[in-house]
Order: sequence, then C-alpha cells, then structure tokens
Amino acid sequence: MRARSNGHVASEKLANRLYAAGAALLAVLPLAMVLANRSSPAIIALAALAFLVGCFFEDRRTLAPRLLTPLGTPLGIAALAFLAWCLVSFAWSPFPSASLRVLGEFLPTLMAAYLLTCLAPGRISAFAPRLAAGAIVLAGLIIALDLASDLALERALGRRVAAFVHNRPALTLDLVAGPVALVLWRTRARGLAIATLVFGALGVLRSISGAAQLGLLAGAGLFGLARLLPRRVGIGLAGIGLGIAVALAPVEGDLLAKVMPEAAHERLVQSSSRARVAIARSFGAVVAADPWRGAGFGTSARFAETPVAGTVEPEMRILLGVGHPHNSFLQVWAELGLPGACLAALVLMLMLGRIAALPQPDRAAALGLVACAASIAFVEHNGWAAWWTAGLGAAITWMREAATPHTETRPEMDGPA
Repeated sequence: MRARSNGHVASEKLANRLYAAGAALLAVLPLAMVLANRSSPAIIALAALAFLVGCFFEDRRTLAPRLLTPLGTPLGIAALAFLAWCLVSFAWSPFPSASLRVLGEFLPTLMAAYLLTCLAPGRISAFAPRLAAGAIVLAGLIIALDLASDLALERALGRRVAAFVHNRPALTLDLVAGPVALVLWRTRARGLAIATLVFGALGVLRSISGAAQLGLLAGAGLFGLARLLPRRVGIGLAGIGLGIAVALAPVEGDLLAKVMPEAAHERLVQSSSRARVAIARSFGAVVAADPWRGAGFGTSARFAETPVAGTVEPEMRILLGVGHPHNSFLQVWAELGLPGACLAALVLMLMLGRIAALPQPDRAAALGLVACAASIAFVEHNGWAAWWTAGLGAAITWMREAATPHTETRPEMDGPA
C-alpha cells in the first residue's frame, strides 16, 4: 500500500512538471513568433504533448473521456462533418498530392490545438499567465523597436530585412493578448493585464499589417459592445457578422469594386487593397462557375491550373495564381463549395451558442476574440496555415483557462523542469 502511495505521489509530481513545461511553452509562444515567425506549430505540438503525457500519468482513465466527449456535442459533430467533407473533396481534387501536402500541414496542428484546448485548462501552472504577460510585453516592444530602428534586429540576426516579417507575430498578439489579460484579471494581477493589452496593441499598431490592425479594432469594438448590450444583442451582432462573412464571400470582390472609393484605395496602398479586390473578384468568378462542390481541399496554391479556372474569362484567371484568395471564407467556397460553406457556417453558429452560455466578462472576451479572428480571416491569409491554427489554439486555450473555476484557487506548481 505504501509503495502504491509513493508511486502515486511520484506520478503526480511528474505530471505537474509536465504541465509546467507545457504551460511555459504556451506562455512564450508570442515571443517565439517574433524571433521565428513559423515557430508556433512546433510550440503548440510540444505543449500539447506535455499536457497529454501529464494527463496520462495523472489519471489515464479520464483521458479518453476528456478528449472524446466534446466530439459528441453538436459543435463537435459539425466540426467533424466539416473535416470529413474536406477529405471527401480529395475525390475530385485535380492535385491530390498538393491537397495531401496542405492537409499534412493543417491537420497535425489542428490536432495539437485540440489536445491543448481539452487538456490544458485547469492544469496551467500559476506562473504561466505572468510569463505569458512578459512574453507579450517583450514581443510588442521588440516589434515596435525593430521597426523603428529600420529592422536592426533582423539585420543583426542575418535574416530577411522586410517589415512584413512582423506581420505573423502581430496577428498572434491580436489573438492571445485579450485571453491572457482576462486570465490575469481573474487572478487579480490587473496591472499586468493592462500592460498585456497595451503592449500587445503597441506591437499590432506599429506593425504594417492592416489585417492585424483591423482585428484589433473589431475585437475591441465587439468586446465593448458585448459588455454594454444585453446578451442576445451581442450574440446577435456576432451571428450577423459571421453570417454575412460566409454568405457574401463569393461576391466580396464585386461589391468592393463597386462601393470602395478611390480615396480608400489610396489610404490603403500599403495593404495592396486594389490587388486584394481583384483577387477576390477572380476567386468569386470561379465560385460562380462551380458553386456546388468546389475545386477540392488545398487546391488554392494551384488554382489557376484547376479545370474550373478555364471556364472563367481570361482576365479573371491571372490572379488565381497568387496562392490563396486572401479571405478564408472565400477559400472555403472555392475549395469546398456550398456544402463546405454551409458546414462552416453551422460550426460558427454552434460556437456562438456555446459562447452565449458564458458569464460576463468571459462572454464579451470570447466575442471579441471571434470578431478579431473573423475580421482577420476575411482579409488575410491561407485558412489552413499551421501558424494561424496554432495561434487560434493558443487563444482558445487561454480563454478556457479563464473560464475554469480553478484559475483563482490553483496552488503554485513547480516551474519548468
């Protein structure tokens, strides 16, 4: 009996050390992205592995239910259906090897993010939110100072000297700063919470990423409205916004071409707004040509070579070779067609249903994160990019950590092993 007790204590200590290591990795992610802007998938994978092994040592009997139960909810079933349709679309993808390559980047990071969001909340060591705050403060400072010094850091490190190297770190700050600040606020570290928001915003605003700045504005705006308005109104605004983003994605380019004044293009010249509108029009044209099933998952990188591309006007084909439509909602339409768009919309609406059940300020913070991520997705980036998936996974993990009742009462765990 004594030996068994000693073994249990040893397993618990090992689990706590693994949790501390995983929490430390999660916390330093924003700073790691500044130093290496493709590092987040590896960090999320290692953090997820640490929590997975820690949970195995803590109580292996509860591990499977923790991971499988969410998949049996309406939201989980809808998400699995969306992923299943992605796989089904391989049947008509003209470039199955390219589709498989994209899936090979996206799916492992998605699985790691899922493991982290299921297992980390309630097990994140008490030092980690403060470490995350320090990482965000340093990341924001480094972005601002490096850009102010004509990228002196990039020159010193012998890396590519271009201001856009800080775009991914800025977008990561967009996602994680708010949730981390909420965790800190809950633990009464309110000065650190404010510093996290201020320096996160500094990095975003100093960057040249218009998408990051749009995300900051949208996230802060909906957070403020959700704090002031009744619950149904805040959820309703988010639902309308997401519904419009999905429904109007195929005609985004045509709409912007008609309503966007020349003065707006001049002000957004650094964001290549004219090119973005032209790209959206081109991808919208191929959606109109074949809206029912799409060209197949992961085909955006070679979309100009797809059979459907040959059905549109020659001038519309030129910008199909840019790699992706710079709008994740439009990318879903182009690659997965109407079924993919409907399933994506269902996932988003069910997600809002889960958020509606949260108390304040969690609900407002979650809606702010949704608005931030959705506005970025509407104007920027490949929706299957691993670094973007990793950033979303980190943000959701911190949001769930803020919601766990253990946040305020958890004892200090050991530091990283």
